Parts: sequence; C-alpha cells; structure tokens
Amino acid sequence: MSQQQHNVLILHLKSCRGRKVRVVREHYLRERVPCYSSVCQADCVNDGKVLPGDLTHYVVPDVGVVVDYLEILEDRELQGVVFTQTACQAVQHSKGRRQYNRLRNLLKDPRHDCVLFANEFQEYSYCPREKGESQEKWQTRCVYSAAVWYYNHLAGMMDVVMITEDQEAVAQYSSLNSGVYVISVQDYLQNFWPQLQAAHDLYGSISQALQEKESEGNEREFSEHLPAEVLEAGIKSGRYIQGTLNVNKHRAQTEAFITMEDLSNKNTDMSCGVLVYGDKNRNRAMQGDMVVVELLPKSEWRGKVTALTEGQGDEKSGEDESKPLPTGRVVGILQRHWRDYVVTFPPREGSQSQSRNSQRILAVPWDRRIPKIRISTQQADALQDHRVVVRIDSWESTSLYPNGHSVRVLGRAGELETEVQTILIENCIHVPPFSDAQVREDVCPSKTEPHIHVGQQLAERRDLRESHLVFSIDPKGCEDVDDTLSVRSLAGGKLLELGVHIADVTHFVTEGSLTDLEARTRATTYYLADRRYDMLPAVLSADLCSLLGGVDRYAMSVLWELDAHTLAVNKVWFGRTIIRSAYQLHYELAQAILNGEPTEVPELAQLGSEEKDTKLAQLTQALEMLTHVARHLRAQRDRGGALELEGVEVRAQLDEERNITALVPRQPLEVHETVAECMIYANHWVARKIQETFPHQALLRRHPPPRQEFFNLLVESAKARGFTIDTRSNKALADSLDQAVDPEDPLVNRLLRMMTTQAMSEALYFSTGTQSIDQYYHYGLALDRYTHFTSPIRRYADIVVHRLLTVAIAMEGEVGPVKALASNKELEEMAQHINKKNRAAKRAQKLSTELFQCLYFKERDPQTDQRCVADAVIYSIRDDGMLVFVPEYGVKGPVYLKNREGQVVAAGHDGSCEWQSGSVRRYPDHITTASSCGSSTFRLFDHITVRISVHSTHCHADRINLEVISNRPYHSTEPQQPRSQGRCQLVQEVVRLAEEAHQQAQEKAARRPKLSREEREFCQSKTPNLYSLLEEIREEALRDLNMVPQVCFLLYK
Repeated sequence: MSQQQHNVLILHLKSCRGRKVRVVREHYLRERVPCYSSVCQADCVNDGKVLPGDLTHYVVPDVGVVVDYLEILEDRELQGVVFTQTACQAVQHSKGRRQYNRLRNLLKDPRHDCVLFANEFQEYSYCPREKGESQEKWQTRCVYSAAVWYYNHLAGMMDVVMITEDQEAVAQYSSLNSGVYVISVQDYLQNFWPQLQAAHDLYGSISQALQEKESEGNEREFSEHLPAEVLEAGIKSGRYIQGTLNVNKHRAQTEAFITMEDLSNKNTDMSCGVLVYGDKNRNRAMQGDMVVVELLPKSEWRGKVTALTEGQGDEKSGEDESKPLPTGRVVGILQRHWRDYVVTFPPREGSQSQSRNSQRILAVPWDRRIPKIRISTQQADALQDHRVVVRIDSWESTSLYPNGHSVRVLGRAGELETEVQTILIENCIHVPPFSDAQVREDVCPSKTEPHIHVGQQLAERRDLRESHLVFSIDPKGCEDVDDTLSVRSLAGGKLLELGVHIADVTHFVTEGSLTDLEARTRATTYYLADRRYDMLPAVLSADLCSLLGGVDRYAMSVLWELDAHTLAVNKVWFGRTIIRSAYQLHYELAQAILNGEPTEVPELAQLGSEEKDTKLAQLTQALEMLTHVARHLRAQRDRGGALELEGVEVRAQLDEERNITALVPRQPLEVHETVAECMIYANHWVARKIQETFPHQALLRRHPPPRQEFFNLLVESAKARGFTIDTRSNKALADSLDQAVDPEDPLVNRLLRMMTTQAMSEALYFSTGTQSIDQYYHYGLALDRYTHFTSPIRRYADIVVHRLLTVAIAMEGEVGPVKALASNKELEEMAQHINKKNRAAKRAQKLSTELFQCLYFKERDPQTDQRCVADAVIYSIRDDGMLVFVPEYGVKGPVYLKNREGQVVAAGHDGSCEWQSGSVRRYPDHITTASSCGSSTFRLFDHITVRISVHSTHCHADRINLEVISNRPYHSTEPQQPRSQGRCQLVQEVVRLAEEAHQQAQEKAARRPKLSREEREFCQSKTPNLYSLLEEIREEALRDLNMVPQVCFLLYK
C-alpha cells in the first residue's frame, strides 16, 4: 500500500445561495490515484470508464470553463476530457445541486469519453493554497498542475491541452511545459474542432450572455428571494408552503397554482392548491419550479376566472370555480426546473437594445406559460421568424425578464419539420439515430451471423416449438411483435393451458450496456401522428427480439393451467422459452376467422385443401377457446369494478418498406378485448410474482382513485340528462356509466366516458418499498397488483420487470448466485424517470395530432369548404360560451357566445346564427343569449353546427377555432357516413394528394436539394414518407395535405 500524507484543511466556501460556509476536513494525499487512461504504463487501478488511447490529446478544462461552458463539453464529439476534482467541487458550490448532478451524470455516462481525476488527493498534483492567493488563481493553478501531472504520468505519450478563459493564465502557463498547452476555449475549438459548428455557435452565444450579464439596471423589479435557512424554518413551522408551480396555459400572465405532495386531508382549503395571481406575486418563478409560498390574508384571496379562453377544452374540472381559493406569493425558489426552450425571434423593433457587436432581443417562447427571454445575439436580423432553442442563464430581481443564450436554430416558424422538432424539444425528447456501437454491442458478435443459436439455449429454456400452437394478433403491418398467445386442451378436456409469450429482450440487451443506457434514457417508444421513434434499434425491435411468424425466437412465458369448466387457476409457470409462432395474424383477420367468414390465412396459402382445412380448424378452435377465456377474465374484473373508458384510437397503416400510407381509425372488435385481457392477466400475475419475491424492490404500476371534486363536471352533466353517476367506488362508477345510455343519442354515453377519463388520476410506476400495500391498487383495472411485462420492445419498465422476474425464477430454482438487484431508492428513481418520459410521450403525441389537425384545415376556406363545417356536441357550460366536441375530427374546443365587442350569438328561426348586441346568462345545464331577435338557448349534449378554422400565430402553435353557425345539428348534403369512415376517407385523401404531388416533384428532382441534416436526424423512416411528401406539397403551394386523426395508441400492453 502506498504511503499517505495527512493534512488538515480549513476551507471558506461560498454556496450557490450566497452563504459563507466554513468547512474543516482531513486531507489524505497518496501517490496511487487512478488516471483512467488506456495508455497508462504505471498499472493504475482504472475501474470503469477509461479514456481511449487513439486520440491526439487529452483536454483538461479550467474551473471557469466547467462552470460556464459545460454545455459545450457535453458534446459527444469532444473526446478525452479530464474533469478535475477542483472543477467539480467548484460547480457544486457555485452552480448548485442541479448543475452538479448534470456533471455527475455526464461522468457516469459511458457514451461520453470523459473521466474524473481526483487531483486534490494525488500527492504530486495537489497544490496547497498560498497565503493571499485568490480562490480563482488557486483553482487555475490546481488544474494546470493536474494537466502537467497527466502528461508526465503518461510518459509524454499523450499531449495535454488545458483550456481556460483566463487570459492571464494563458500568458503565465502556456510556455512552461512542452507537451502541455494552455489556450482559450475559442482557440481550442478553432484549432482542434473547426468542423463542430454547433459548438462554435454555442460558445459565441454563451460568451455574449456572460458579457451582458452585468449590464442589468439597479432598479428592483421583484422582491428578493428569502435565504434558504429562512425558507426551511418557515416550512417546518407551517408559515410557508412548499410545492410545484403550475402555470395556467390559458391565462399564463395571471394564473398559476402551487400543487403540493402528501397534503394533509385535514386542510380542505388547500385541496386544490394555492393560487398565485399575477407575475409580481410569482416573483420570477417559472413553470415546474419547486417554490415556497406565503399565504396572503383571506381578504386578498381570489377565485379562478370562469370565462372561456382560446384552446381550452382538456383541463380537469375541480371545485366551484368562482369560489375564492387560498392565494399566496412566492418568497423563494428551492429548485429551478429550467430546460431547453424553443423561442421565436420576433420582427425587429426600435425598442430592442443593441450594441456594436450584438442585439438584445426579447424572444417569445413557444410555450405560452414561459415569459419572454432576453437573448444577446449577433444574428438578430437573420433569425427573425425562426424557431431557436435557448437556455436560461439567470433571472435577477432587477430584470423583468430572464436572461438566456441561444443553443441552435431549428428553422423557420411554420415549416413542418421545424414544428415537429419543436414538439420534441419542448417535451425534452432527445432521440438521435442509434450509433453503430449501440447496434453492434449486444446484438451479435458478427455481422455475418446475426442469427439466434437455439442449441446454446436449450438447456436453459423450455422448448415449445412442437408442443404449442403459438400465434400473434397485432395491427396490420406490425413488425415489432412483443407478444404471442397459445391455448390448448389438457387431460382429455378437463384442463386448459393458457400461454402468454413475450419477447425476451433482456437476453439481447445486457444491463448497463450502451443499448440499455439509451433505452433507459428514452424509456419508451415515442409515437407521433405519422412516425415513431423506437426505444431499441431496429435490428432488435423489428428482427431479433420480434416474435415473427415461422422463425425460432426467445421468449419469457407465463403458462396457466386452468380448470376447463370453472377456469379457476390450478397452477402457473413462469420461465424462459423457445417458441416458433405459427401464425402472424392481424386483428381483422383473426376476427374474420372467429366470425366464420371466408378468409385467406397467408401461412396456409400454399397448403393442399385438406391440410389447409385441418389447420384452419385448429386455429379457429384455439381462437374460440381464447375468446372464451378472455370473456371470463373480463367478467371477473367487471365484478371487481373495472372501468371501460372512452378513447379515439387510430393506427398507422404502413407499406412494405414501412412508409406510412394512411392513418386508419381502429374499429372496435372483440378480438381487441381478447388480446387485451390476456395481456392484463399476464401483467397481473407477474406483478404478484415479483412483489411476493421482492416486497420492497419490485417495479409495479398503481392507479390511485381520482379526487372526488374532479368528477363534478361528469356528475353535473349526467344530471342534466337525467342520469345519476355514483362515484363512491370504481364499481359504482362503472355500473352508473353502463346505465347512463340515451337510446336516441349514443354520443351521450361516449361523452360521459370521456369526461370520466379526463377525471382520472395518472397511473404511475413505483417501487414497492415506497408505498404501503393498500396503495398498490389499480383503480381502472380493479386489480390489487399490476405491472407492465408484455411490451419490452417499446417500454423500458417492462425490461426492468423482465429482469426482476428472471431473478425471482432463479431464486426459486436455487440456480447458483443471482445478480444483485437495484435498491428501493434506485428503483424509485428509475420509476420517476419513466413516469416523466411517459408524460412527455403523451404530450408529444397529443401536440403532434393537434399539429396535423391544424394543417388539415389551415389552407381551406372555412366559408366555402364543406369539410370545415361539422356537427358538434356541447359538453360543458362556461360564463361566455361552451365547450364542444366534434366527433368527426376528434376535436375539442371552446365556442364563444359573446365576443370582445359585447355582441352575442343570436339564432334565427331556421337555426342560423349571427352576432347582435345583447346579453348572455349562464345556468348549470344551459346558457341563454338575449338580443333584439329574442332569446337562444344552448343545452348540455345539444348538437349544434360549427365552422372550423385555424388561428395562426408566429410565435406559438396554431390552434383550431370553432364558431357556431347554427343551433341545430349539422346535416351534410353528401350521403351520410359513419364517423370513423369519414375520417378514414379524409386520411386517404391526404395521402392521395401527397402521392400526386410527389409525382410532380419527381420531375424536378434534379433541382431539388437533398434532405437537410435535421431531416436526416429526425426522420427515421425511408423516403418517400408522408412527412417528406407533405413538405414537398407545402413548398409547391399545392392543395392542403394536412391530417386530422386523433392518434391514441393502446397502452394496456
């Protein structure tokens, strides 16, 4: 063991909140400190990441560079970065926990070639601080000493470059040691990385922001935040309240609410949170920040505004909105939730300040909840009307707006690809193409033999290839087949065996591998209106892991032995298997077989008639047995109170090359429910298994009961129609919904179920060690334990569950040592990450659908195009209008009955509506307008006719605008079609127009530029795809090609 030198250090530090901290610590110096370099000749114990040896140099950033320019160092192109202990500690003390954790994650991520060197514990690199030496000078000397040590330790085999923004340090140290270069960040980028334009732009942007930071005025615009110790004491005493700030997207300038976790039920006043009214009371807090608020006197409490706003229609309905709510002001911010924001540079105005080298622009964020951000840039004129990614640097009390810097330019506002990238970035979704290393790492040892070697696995798996009739049922064109099914009769018909067989993804994706880390980061597959971004590389998701028909595949299986008469479970088996799916069915084909309709099964096409009939009879019998079992399982859950909620689902129709040809509304078939019940059953039994084996560290999924006040809209709306909705339990709610049927209007029940869905709380993943057993319950499915096991190709939670199940099986069989599991804390952190990514995926999917809805209507003339006129159903009454649902297009939105000029909607004898002077009066179940023409009444669930148009703004997303043109139902002059068929034809028309435009565009192919880097980065399907076709149409200014389907993918798997 090397000899250690002992020192006592007394450090006087300054925290990120400005407090002076005196730290006394014992300091041990030692000779043997890992260097983490692959060219090391000194036999260092380099566990974990090591820097590659095929680089031209290593780079050691100074403290100031790490503190201010960490974003540049996060670029994966920059390799061989050595972060010193000195720099990391400076980040922790000056930038706070969030930035420090960001640096720690960067160091832990194997995808980045960077390491941490403990220079302050290395005997020959440690530099004691000299008397009178400033902290900044001492830190720079420490980093330089570490750079020199690295060069000497590696025996001159690797040049070392120290980068700093301190010009005095460059002059002082640049010529002291050959092989150790000291240069500025700008010189480093220009000389070593001239091709990294993004890094150069980012450097310029950050530098300008730092230069402008000190130029703020001294006049205070906001109150100073209280010190951390005062906030902590106030929270403990009950004087202050801690929570997360949520800005009302419809009234972002005035309304924000503080939501609190673990709120005591005794404080009924706080059940709906605390209202923060106005930007002054918000005191520089932004959406998502963890804040501390002080309640105002009750005389200053306010209620919610109850008038309609644009884009309204999806929010939950809580307590009486006119009732005064607890109102407060922000006195401190515990943790910022700053992220990347997309902004638009508005047209240049004279009021925008500018200097010789840059302009200070107030950029408008795409997210209406975010205040304007002041950006310093030299490209103000060039970036007008462009979407730009920015990051916030600070928001001082002397500034009305936060200060930030630009990161990269997305493109011109309104262009299709720009808007899609905006949706991804606004939801913190980063999905670059998979790297070659990720694809190769766990897939196969050789590119020439990417096959599954069954013989090597026979000893570890149960072989079901000959004994079981296995088949899959999925949407048409599905390639990433997660699940297959089997069912067979045993013991002369006395028993049944039901099997659910799931792709064994964990066999190919090793925990901790590059592929696993990328999958964990993404957490899910992201579905947009016309494309998807896979969680796993295509060679896994569409080939090796996918349970395709007619090929051997590895699976994780659950087999139940059931009594043939009662369907009671006798026993259940979990384990790894080898399967060969005999049939790869799609839903419509499976339903046709069940219905006895003449149909062609592709796998039987080449057989003789007798053999074909025999095999078809076997398949039909299996489907019938499966349907019988699924009906029983559904009945069991119905008796427990399972809910049937309403959603509009559309699937993407793909051609042979996986290009999207149409978005087809999903027709409800019994086989959908059959497959769903089997998957739910498997998820439930796996949840039981892993929870019983790992009571404190199993990943389950819970669905808490909704808050009763969120049912107010549902209860009141149903009451207006003469129905009573009992919300005391899920069973009572399900029974009430079943009875709330209007035989003359099936849309009434559908809308009530949609309101029920809107009132539901969010289903969440969690670690069993963080919740009591009574909190495990899944309210919607009526199950005591539930998890996700059946879709590991597209959900990372399922991969975690597969690993837990594998260990549980190994422990049961006592097969040697088992792999250590993640702790309860680690698993809960993972669950929170997956929950966050799932929310982002849902938001992105919804925004993508709304984008295509707007694109469809944007260039149509609403006054002449009959497709812009549709039937709508009123489902909520507001002060100056109502909220309606347009079933044909799946659109929700406000319809105003009173405009800003004070005019109201007046209906004539024929039902046609016009604006006239008058008044409006709201009642619980209807709203009435009065004018010189008389009065007009609009009741809940009335059908009215609306005109659909698009409200466009340069800085924000387009929005659908709905205007009532008749108080009577819409009757099209065209032949009546079912709602879903009308939407299908709409989509087909979009595709037809796209194909026509593509043919015209091909004639000009020689003059058309190739796809941009952004298109190559974000478009993961081959061209021509729907996106490129739509873009070409836009460029040619042809007819509208936009889409309107409500995309909602099934999430039970």
